[in-house]
Parts: sequence; structure tokens; C-alpha cells
Amino acid sequence: MSEAQPGAGPLAGLKVVDVATLFAGPLAATLLGDFGAEVLKIEHPKRGDPARSHGHAKDGVGLWWKMLGRNKRCVTLYLGDRRGAELFLELVRDADVLIENFRPGTLERWGVGPERLHEINPGLVVTRVTGFGQFGPLSSRPGFGTLAESMSGFAHITGQPDGPPTLPPFGLADGITALTTAFAIMTALNARALTGRGQVIDLAIIEPILTILGPQPTVYDQLGVVQNRTGNRSVNNAPRNTYLTADGRWLAISTSAQPIAERVMALVGRPELIDEPWFATGRERAEHADELDEAVGTWIAQHDAADVIAAFEEADAAVAPIYDVADIMRDPQYAALGSIATVDDPELGPLKMNVLFRLSETPGAIRTTGAPLGAHNAEVYGELGIDAERLAALRAEGVV
Repeated sequence: MSEAQPGAGPLAGLKVVDVATLFAGPLAATLLGDFGAEVLKIEHPKRGDPARSHGHAKDGVGLWWKMLGRNKRCVTLYLGDRRGAELFLELVRDADVLIENFRPGTLERWGVGPERLHEINPGLVVTRVTGFGQFGPLSSRPGFGTLAESMSGFAHITGQPDGPPTLPPFGLADGITALTTAFAIMTALNARALTGRGQVIDLAIIEPILTILGPQPTVYDQLGVVQNRTGNRSVNNAPRNTYLTADGRWLAISTSAQPIAERVMALVGRPELIDEPWFATGRERAEHADELDEAVGTWIAQHDAADVIAAFEEADAAVAPIYDVADIMRDPQYAALGSIATVDDPELGPLKMNVLFRLSETPGAIRTTGAPLGAHNAEVYGELGIDAERLAALRAEGVV
């Protein structure tokens, strides 16, 4: 890893090889690229990353890919061919990080498993992102975020009490895993700075989402309690729900802090509930959610959304409108933060997308959007000394 250049991003000099597909692994590489890492995206010569065809498209160009493939140089390579595996070893020889999500044993079968990789590059951080991890009875199964959302307990607690378990309408487990993967990589890189050695990260998609679901394993271990579906309510505090206003807008409120719960009840004209013995803790308030929701919901239903929000703000209580993406794009808070950036795309023109967070001295940036399949083959393989004639032969033989 070379020294970062001014204005190049805090991860400038970090070389990441992204040979993963779909969302968790590639998104982790995207996040690193946003903050200056050089990301080399390797895809199958014929299929490419399936993410290229997921979701909405404009003029035949996948919009999800434009986001997921940003800040990456894209090359094609078939690792199952001996020559492809040899080229792969050359591409990772000077890399800092490899991100892959093949089924366990696949890289080893191709002769490019961690042992071989560390022979040619002892400092390489080999990041393996799979559904169920590298070992165990389910490790050989194909793993997707939907399965993690099911097996982590997320779907079991999501939905109305009298309704079915509910899956999220987006890649929740993959997104959580991507954030976790980026953190794991930075942790391993710091360890490398101390020891001089790379290592293998084994990240199962079923694990990060389990972590953010709270202390359920501990609660079950100690009390035998299984959390069930409560709709929009919380098992930890009340009132906490979504409420419909007189003008047909949905609002959400939270009363995780005791003083806020008290201010809300005073605001909606039910201060006597504050004196109830059960009102003193969030857990006990959650046991009386029906009564508290009736009080809050009745008051909110009598007022327009703007008036409810103004009253809550004046009372220093927590409220927010339920937004769709159109609301987000015109919201003044997101605008003030600069959450949504505009970047020029050579195929589609200006595109809007977001960067995860702000750094005061070395901010992230979207330098390029997702490129066409194999767009950087000549450039990248040229850096390995492969001329146009040899590249054409490799292309004809299905290696690139």
C-alpha cells in the first residue's frame, strides 16, 4: 500500500481486486473505492456480474450497476481456465485486498486458493464472503441475502402479529454484510500494518444481520424468550408506531428516551398517563402499547402533518414523515448534507447517487460510474505486458 496523494482519498494507494458478484462483496469494494482505493473488477467474459441486469434500466443500461460498479476498472477473465488462473495471480500479485464470493473450495479447485495467493503475496487480505461461511453443514449451499434474512430471525420478527413473516423488499442482509466486510478489511489491514502479514476473512452473510437484531441470543439463553412479530411497535418502548394524519400523511414517532415519552403524552393531552407506575420504563410502556397508541393516534388523526411536526418540534419530541425516494430527493436536510451527488456518466449523462459519509479532510468521491463489461481490458492487461494481438487471441479463446 503506497502513501496516499493529496486529494486522492484516504485509501489512495490501496489496491482491491473484486472478483465477487451481485451485492455484498461488490458493494464492499464500492465503498472502499469511494474513498480512494483502486478497485479492479474481474467478471466472467460472457456473463459478467449478474448485477448488471438487476433492477431498472435506461436505454438498456442497468442503473443498479451504475451505482455498484462505480469507481472500478472493469476487466473480464475466466478463472476456470489455466491461463485465466495464471493471469489472475498476476493481477493480485501486488494487490492489498481480494474480495471473492465463490462457493467454498472453488478457488482451491482452480489452483488460486489462499495458500497459493499468500505464496505470491504474503500481505494479501483474502476476503471470502459467502452465505454460510467456509465450513459447517450448510457451507456448500448457495447463499443469498434472502436466506440470511430468513435464518437470522429478521423475517420472523418483521410484519404484523397476525400476518406472515415478512422479507425486506431490498438487499438488506447484503447491504449489512457489505458494511461489515469493509470494516473487516480495514481491521485486517491494520493488523497487517502491525504484523506484516495478510490473512483470510471468512464472512458469512447470516452473521452480520444477526448482530444488528440486538440481544436476542442472550435473552433467549438467559430467559428462554423468543421475540415475535409486533408490526411497527417496539418490544423495548412505546409509543412507537406509524400514525395517519388528518391530511392523509403517515408519520413515525419514537420514544426511546423517557423524557421524550413524557413530552409526547403531555403534547397529545394525556399527561395523566405519565403518572402510571408502568410508564416509568420503556419495557413496561411497551406492554401498554394499545393504550398509548390510541392516545397518540387519536390526537395525530385530528391534525395535518405539518402541524403535528411543528408541535412535536416545539415540544422537543421525536417525529419524522414516512418518505419515499421522491421525498428524499427534495428534502432540505439531505440537500444540506450533500447526501445525493451528481456524477457524469458517458452513456447516460448526469446521474444521482449517494456517498455513505463525510470526512472533513479526505472526503469520498464518485469519480466514475459503472463501466461496460470489459471496458478496461486493454488498459489493465496492457499493464501486464499483454499486447493487442495476444489479448485478441485470449478473447477468441474465451479466457478474457
